[in-house]
Amino acid sequence: MDLNSASSIVLQVLTQATSQDTAVLKPAEEQLKQWETQPGFYSVLLNIFTNHTLDVNVRWLAVLYFKNGIDRYWRRVAPHALSEEEKTTLRAGLISNFNEPVNQIATQISVLIAKVARVDCPRQWPELIPTLVESVKVQDDLQQHRALLTFYHVTKTLASKRLATDRKLFYDLASGIYGFACSLWNHHTDTFLQHICAGDEAGARNSLERTLLSLKVLRKLTVHGFVEPHCNVEVMLLDFLDQHPFSFTPLIQRSLEFAVSYAFTEAGEGIVFEQFIVQCMNLIKMIVKNYAYKPSKNIEDSSPETLEAHKIKTAFFTYPTLMEICRRLVTHYFLLTNEELTMWEEDPEGFTVEETGGDSWKYSLRPCTEVLFIDIFHEYNQTLTPVLLEMVQSLQGSTNVEDTNAVLIKDAVYNAVGLAAYELFDSVDFDQWFKNQLLAELQVSHNRYKPIRRRVIWLIGQWISVKFKSDLRPVLYEAIRNLLQDQDLVVRKSPIHVTSFICGGLICNCLFFLVNMQIQPYVGCLVQYLPLLWKQSEEHNMLRCAILTTLIHLVQGLGADSKNLYPFLLPVIQLSTDVSQPPHVYLLEDGLELWLVTLENSPCLTPELLRIFQNMSALLELSSENVKNCFKIINAYVFLSSSEFLQMYAADLCRSFCELLKDVTTDGQVQVLKVVENVLKVNPVLGPQVFQPLLPSIFRGIIDGERYPVVMSTYLGIMGRVLLQNARVFSLLLSQMACELGQELDQILGSVIEMWVDRMDNISQPERRKLSALALLSLLPSLNSVIQDKFCGIINISVEGLHDVMTEDPETGTYKDCMLMFHFEEPKGTEDEEPPTEQDKRKKMLALKDPVHTVSLQQFVYEKLKAQQELLGEQGFQALMETVDTEIVAQLQEFLQGF
Repeated sequence: MDLNSASSIVLQVLTQATSQDTAVLKPAEEQLKQWETQPGFYSVLLNIFTNHTLDVNVRWLAVLYFKNGIDRYWRRVAPHALSEEEKTTLRAGLISNFNEPVNQIATQISVLIAKVARVDCPRQWPELIPTLVESVKVQDDLQQHRALLTFYHVTKTLASKRLATDRKLFYDLASGIYGFACSLWNHHTDTFLQHICAGDEAGARNSLERTLLSLKVLRKLTVHGFVEPHCNVEVMLLDFLDQHPFSFTPLIQRSLEFAVSYAFTEAGEGIVFEQFIVQCMNLIKMIVKNYAYKPSKNIEDSSPETLEAHKIKTAFFTYPTLMEICRRLVTHYFLLTNEELTMWEEDPEGFTVEETGGDSWKYSLRPCTEVLFIDIFHEYNQTLTPVLLEMVQSLQGSTNVEDTNAVLIKDAVYNAVGLAAYELFDSVDFDQWFKNQLLAELQVSHNRYKPIRRRVIWLIGQWISVKFKSDLRPVLYEAIRNLLQDQDLVVRKSPIHVTSFICGGLICNCLFFLVNMQIQPYVGCLVQYLPLLWKQSEEHNMLRCAILTTLIHLVQGLGADSKNLYPFLLPVIQLSTDVSQPPHVYLLEDGLELWLVTLENSPCLTPELLRIFQNMSALLELSSENVKNCFKIINAYVFLSSSEFLQMYAADLCRSFCELLKDVTTDGQVQVLKVVENVLKVNPVLGPQVFQPLLPSIFRGIIDGERYPVVMSTYLGIMGRVLLQNARVFSLLLSQMACELGQELDQILGSVIEMWVDRMDNISQPERRKLSALALLSLLPSLNSVIQDKFCGIINISVEGLHDVMTEDPETGTYKDCMLMFHFEEPKGTEDEEPPTEQDKRKKMLALKDPVHTVSLQQFVYEKLKAQQELLGEQGFQALMETVDTEIVAQLQEFLQGF
């Protein structure tokens, strides 16, 4: 694409793409999509969004298209990847001038520079950091701010990389610029204070923003840039408590004194603000919960550093201190405020979001106090249980509805008892309390008693899974049914009533525990109620989350019969997991869980259930904390019906996996590989065809000696499946790798066997260890000199496998393979365990076809050695056996007695 001729055309199309007229907008978007892979397109975009005379909306769109292009086409291995020449030009242009006047566009430019840095810095972009360091020193306010903003986003991105080589590069970067970052923060802090003293509000605001950005850079360098940060006297931040706890030990005493004084004594009254209290409580919580400060049960096994930290904690948290913290948490911080009560009346969903802390407990006072209470009560339950029980005892009997404070105190204490349910298991007779106190409180219909009714429902939901007799369940169900029929609690069309919304969610919470306890006679009523509640709660996502949670437990309770719910259930899953739908922001986590349990309990794959998988490709692109459930869902489809599933989605899935493996954590890499392994296990014929594009990189990973044991173990599990169950594919793969690496085929084979033997200890799962033995033994009998050279290693692995799987029959004194399965036994759960799902049964049936569970390793070793002996003759075979250690030979002979 010629820059001069193309710029005006691209500018025109971008302008059309900002139109509100779909007739103009849609063709423009299609044209831009076609240009995405054209050489020179991103250079044109760079010229457009750096031209400050153009319309802001057009420039904004150009930045977004450029940023999306980085994700898709910047990496060298990507389809239609940008040329190295164009990338060099683009990198230079991105950091040529930090003078963007529009804040939103400046932020996007900083982010896209960071995206490029994640791939190219420092090897392909060594000039980036020096340029940023020089640019933040300039006197021009705008350029200084934009450079500092970019400096922060680049540092943040590089700090997030987790591969060992990337960590080493970031350590080198941090050590090189840490002193400068410190001086930068000091400078902007001093400037801010000078502006404050001079009464220059505008100057102070500008300096404060630069101070904050400098501090964020410093934080990333401090927390992620040093292996032993306490060895560097400059490196001292409170984030050590999380990342480097023993570096924080000298600060434990002073930190606790400071935080407890301001948050839990009169010292802080009237002078502290909410966010300050939140930070104090987070600090206390992190010290209390930090595992590095907890000694082992056997004290001798604890490190001196741990014992020192534990000693400091024990000396601080005396009985009076703990009692005061507990009482103030419950009777002060747990109390509903007038603002919360008003919000409850006017915006019930907003109140629920606020109460639960939205996305994070760390930044909102109420959830922060509850998390601190849970952690302290768990750590010091023997001390605090009597304190809480005394508070409960003081509230027995009815409460005067006219006494608002008494109602709120009872609400707060009940909240504490619910949060501490698991800790109070042996101290509270909940069944008696339910019959004698709580049941009666659910029947108080006075409007001012709504907080208690709401709290009691929630409290029962907390205790049902802990301690609740089965003969009380019908009584509870009747109470819930009465609540649902109460006109003050039913869902109304417009708007949803305040109590309806909150109690609807809490009742759902209670119902799913009842469902889990197999209250089968009432399921019909519940199933009729939930679709109505779902439909009428369209604008109330928090209530829909409660419905999703109830459905999860309903499906688990019904098992295969949950198929009857599909007309309602599958559209709910479809909506909740569709990232193009706005509600997914709230519903996705629970929607994925519901999708998973639906698959696990499905007796068969329906077309509608198969169709929902169309949502998965976009979900994998999110790379969010929900990605683990995404992989569980993919595996569930594989186990449910691999052929139908792979025929429809194999190509998309393979493409997604190839993209993911380019930039993913070790854990994410393992999740991808486990899917591949499961596909090969379920469908050894179709599997290698489906994931053929991934096999060469797995093969190279084995040859190169992948450093992460869990990844190497999975590599060997996959290659073992290919070698044992599809030898033709393994041979083709050998030939392909020999061609790519410019080596002889036998040389490649020898490298694989040698690394396999060397890394056998990386494999911890007995199934994979036996699979490795079977796979390598399958190379025998052979006249191949390489295989004979590696014969000793193959026998070593075989004997290791025999040690893993062989058990001795005490009656006969003979050995048998304990992994063999001869017939289907339906998995049975005990009273304390979940009943087996349909997927559990499918896995059992699959095991009956798996060589790991159908082939005796003992017999396989014997047959392969016998065949090798027949091929070489007695003399040749004995010469081969002499290459094996005599002790290994002796163990082998013991295992093969009777053959």
